[in-house]
Amino acid sequence: MKRLVRLLGAAGAAAALALLSLTVATPAAAATLTEVTGFGTNPSNLRMHLYVPDRVAARPGILVALHYCTGTGPALYSGTQFAAQADQYGFIVIYPSATRSGQCFDVASAQSLRRDGGSDPVSILSMIRYVQQRYNGDPDRVFATGVSSGAMMTNVLLGNYPDVFKAGAAFAGVPHSCFATTDGSFWNTQCATGQIIRTAQQWGDLARNAYPGYTGARPRMQLWHGTNDETLRYPNFGEEIKQWTNVHGLGQTPTFTDTPQSGYTRTRYGGSGGTAPVEAISMQGVPHNLPVNAAEAIRFFGLNTTTPPTTPPPTTPPPTTPPVTPPPTTPPPTTPPVTPPPTTPPPTTPPVGAGCAVGYTVNSWNTGLTTAITIGNRGSTPINGWTLAFTLPAGQTITSGWNATFSPSSGAVTARNVGYNATIGPNGSTSIGFQANHTGNTGRPTSFTLNGVACTVS
Repeated sequence: MKRLVRLLGAAGAAAALALLSLTVATPAAAATLTEVTGFGTNPSNLRMHLYVPDRVAARPGILVALHYCTGTGPALYSGTQFAAQADQYGFIVIYPSATRSGQCFDVASAQSLRRDGGSDPVSILSMIRYVQQRYNGDPDRVFATGVSSGAMMTNVLLGNYPDVFKAGAAFAGVPHSCFATTDGSFWNTQCATGQIIRTAQQWGDLARNAYPGYTGARPRMQLWHGTNDETLRYPNFGEEIKQWTNVHGLGQTPTFTDTPQSGYTRTRYGGSGGTAPVEAISMQGVPHNLPVNAAEAIRFFGLNTTTPPTTPPPTTPPPTTPPVTPPPTTPPPTTPPVTPPPTTPPPTTPPVGAGCAVGYTVNSWNTGLTTAITIGNRGSTPINGWTLAFTLPAGQTITSGWNATFSPSSGAVTARNVGYNATIGPNGSTSIGFQANHTGNTGRPTSFTLNGVACTVS
């Protein structure tokens, strides 16, 4: 858990959901962030804060806004513009807060990754049911959004409850079930570093298996990710696209591509309009602590089409729980960057008996691509320090990489180990990758050498 907090820090079966009787429910004060207690089944002891604008639509939509690790609902309230959007369009915002050590949402346990399995998703569903009953919330307009840990939970909620959520917007997240662990830990290194690469069908099956037998409509998904994300590495963006396009029965080829602002590439799948089944925004050069565009998320949800009444709702009795004083209006804290250990110089000669195998997978779009490279040691002795040499196809230029240093950015490239993956044991392997621009050629290198020894390629 301490490691999870450090790296993400910017970012039993459940009983039937029992809602508190309306005779004792505490309404939120209008236009004030207010804590709600006793909202229903809460197996993971989450806290609930609620924002109800002065002017509420007669049948308001509901947005669940989920914070990053070490954050809280009130901090996300003050650091984003979702409440301001609610003021304009008359929907209600739920801000859950994780209370476990590190204040991260549970997206790793088996309970959290299946419908009504327990943990945080069940608690969040109780909050939604409370708002639907207490404020006449529209069950056909329920949405989720989140940052980092909250983005991961957004993926989980849409997989677990496709009949509840109509759409989601995940800012720097990972696919449903990517962070799954079996040892009780909340940290999955392979997922965080972008090393879990699956087919679209495999990712889609993981989301579908969260609610076996469900055949209804699936929620739309909007995805945001920075290419320089140092905490939840950029390959997770491509894996999320695989998952949600497959869930919707779509291919991997965008139906629409544009540049909404400098450095941003937006792709849409299954439609060219603003409410396509899947919309993905790649943010060139942006780290994990990315800007949260609340207005674009609200547009994607369709919540910006609701005009609230001009007359304020009837006055309700003051809450018995005192309103929470919003924290200072500063952005969410920056996630501490993951600083790789010093680079270990490669050996001048290859290890005795060394042989190698390289796996190389390309995921391309429009004018960009990412690679997933697996380097395998097929020798009988460890490789202590390595360089992988290859020649990029013409027109490809590396813009960022992970788990290795790459130089130069085009032509004959050398990838060198970093300190934590310098040793590859006999029959062991390590994974690296990079993002690149291309001018149309998305092919892969024809050959690789590891410390001067030619490798087999798969």
